Amino acid sequence: MNRKIVIPAAIGAIAALTVGLWVFAGARRGGARALRIYGNIDIRQVQLAFNDTGRIRRLDVQEGAAVHKGELIAEMDSARFADAVQRAAGRVGQQKQILAKLLAGTRPEAIAAAAARVAGARADWRNAVLNEHRMAALYRGHYVSREIMDNAQRAADAAAATLEAARQNWILAVKGPRKEDIAEARAALEADRAALALARRELADTHLYATASGVVEDRILEAGDMATPATPVFTIALTNPVWARAYVPETDLSRVAPGMRADIENADLPGRRFSGWIGYISPTAEFTPKTVETTELRSQLVYSVRVYACNPTGALRLGMPVTVVIPRQGRSAALPAHPCGS
Repeated sequence: MNRKIVIPAAIGAIAALTVGLWVFAGARRGGARALRIYGNIDIRQVQLAFNDTGRIRRLDVQEGAAVHKGELIAEMDSARFADAVQRAAGRVGQQKQILAKLLAGTRPEAIAAAAARVAGARADWRNAVLNEHRMAALYRGHYVSREIMDNAQRAADAAAATLEAARQNWILAVKGPRKEDIAEARAALEADRAALALARRELADTHLYATASGVVEDRILEAGDMATPATPVFTIALTNPVWARAYVPETDLSRVAPGMRADIENADLPGRRFSGWIGYISPTAEFTPKTVETTELRSQLVYSVRVYACNPTGALRLGMPVTVVIPRQGRSAALPAHPCGS
């Protein structure tokens, strides 16, 4: 056999085999790059209720209406809550004046009046003392009785006590209010302010706002009904983000982790892929649910996975069957707290 022909042929065969193996390996790598699991769309719900008890005055949205976070959707009769705010505001104003009066101290006119009462009491005391001395001299000369002398002494003692009382009142007027009284007035003012804040909060609670964007799924109460914190008024379906409940086989559990990027597809929406992320993986295994069970999978253990996805147009609907595609390569970058907005 001609070596010039055999050697090139062998080299060509080796090259072809190498390329074939590389293509085959690449095909296997490409086939294993993404994990495809199946499930259905679940939409989260929130039930909105007033934070107080009262009669509903009006409801602003109907079932099926789209609402946005912070939107006013219902109102309760607020008359008695407004009256409570006015009463609490009046108490705050009154207590402010009491505190201001204590902080201002005693008026100069009041101090002058107290000083004048001291002067008057001192004059009365001096006169009573002189009268006592006169009565004592007359008693020694046997011109008056013992009773008259005793009355003069009692009058002098009473005048002395009145003078001391007037003097103490003047001292209190000069010193002004006690610091303990001022502290008590401050505490009472803070309590009244807290009561006013509570009354205003209760008045604000007569308005019911949407806590998140979504669609009104159920209008439970109507205008005129009695609302309580335990009785929901609306059920809101939170449509963005939505989440798909899917199931990962036990053999593929190591390929998924919270925070990984995942895409959602639906056969009725060809060519559309919704970007999402894995938010939850069940810590316990379960048998394949009947909704996705086949004859071959009846005894297979799976783990429930929640895959969140932004749904701004509402294309993903409750109960829709979907395919979740999870890339093989590691986790995506950290996602913000609300990647789909409020």
